[in-house]
Parts: sequence; structure tokens; C-alpha cells
Amino acid sequence: MNWASSGINAEYGVTSFIDEHPGGVEVLLEHAGLEATYAFEDVGHSMDARDLLSQYYIGDLHEDERKAKAIETSNKEDGGSGLNGIVMSLAFAVLAGLAFYIFNNRA
Repeated sequence: MNWASSGINAEYGVTSFIDEHPGGVEVLLEHAGLEATYAFEDVGHSMDARDLLSQYYIGDLHEDERKAKAIETSNKEDGGSGLNGIVMSLAFAVLAGLAFYIFNNRA
């Protein structure tokens, strides 16, 4: 399983690290074969985690690959799981119900 990073234009083979990853297997599988710079940076990995990358370095991405990985990632993000949308919808529904309850029960 490979993880690509166009932010640093490199590809890493993290298959042997999958069982050791502190964030779990799922996050690595979700980003396998994709440009994952944002996901890596967004978590706020430690310097130790960044140092580990050198062990899994495969090579630099060809310029054509950089563009292809970026397009694949943007397409995936556009059609993502929608979990954030579901959570936001639930929060809105709860707040709307609470407002309705308070408004109708005023003395």
C-alpha cells in the first residue's frame, strides 16, 4: 500500500507500518494510493512521526503523477463519506427541536 504526498512530491510505502500506526488501519487505507499531504498535516504529526517517513520512502513522484494524484484526491474529497454533513444536520435538527420546545413552552 502506497501513500503519495505531492506537498513534498514523494511516495511512501507504508504497508509494513499499517499494524503499528497509532491512528489505526482505517486512516491509512482511506488514503492509500492518494495524495495525502493535507490529511497528514491536518492531524499534526510529531517530529518523530515525520522522521519515520524516511524509512518508508519509495521515491519522488513524476510530475504527471503529481497532477494525477491531486485530481484523484480532489474527486474523492468531493464525493466523500459525508459524515460531516450528517453530523451538522443532526446538530441543526437538535437545536431546532430545542428552540421549538422552548418557544412553545414559554409561560
